[in-house]
Amino acid sequence: MSNYLVDKAKGKKLATYLFAHGAGAPMDSDWMNDLTLKLTDVGIEVIRFEFPYMNERRENGKKRPPNTKKVLLETWTEVISKHARKSPLFIGGKSMGGRMATLLDEKTLAKVKGIINFGFPFHAPGKEPKDRIDHLEKFKIPTLIHQGTRDSMGTIEEVKSYSLSKKLKFHWLEDGDHSLKPRVKSGHTLDEHLLKVAQESAKFIEKISK
Repeated sequence: MSNYLVDKAKGKKLATYLFAHGAGAPMDSDWMNDLTLKLTDVGIEVIRFEFPYMNERRENGKKRPPNTKKVLLETWTEVISKHARKSPLFIGGKSMGGRMATLLDEKTLAKVKGIINFGFPFHAPGKEPKDRIDHLEKFKIPTLIHQGTRDSMGTIEEVKSYSLSKKLKFHWLEDGDHSLKPRVKSGHTLDEHLLKVAQESAKFIEKISK
């Protein structure tokens, strides 16, 4: 596994957040960098890492698909174990990385206060959720999901029709796509949405950490 990217919180630290990337972009993509900066601005220490396949891509420049679920979960477990002494500890990530965080076993999840995800992949574009949401029906960990209202992997209309645990809270970003980016005609910007995401994440952390 690659080295970690650690960004300290500015001002009083609210929590430490272990931040996983999505399927297609590395931990230091522009999107990850921009959101990390905003999270640190509101008092959240952010620790980023990469799954083995992305680390290999960084080393040899060759694109390859994500690792198996088993390897992705093993990586998450290793990362959490390494930082378990951080308190309060929150985990999550962009799309695939965040989804994997919700699939961890109870013993591992017992080490964290909550989960914060961005653009949750409830289903593949144009497909049905199948078994992707089964575990979320009785999910026990406090979770905040920042989701664009027109996300191709879970629009607001689709998600509201699912039977999900009340532990899952949603922060909807108007006209946002899977990366929370709105169209110009919406009158909103990605920067504006990411700022709101950071602010709502801080509020969630403060509430859960009491």
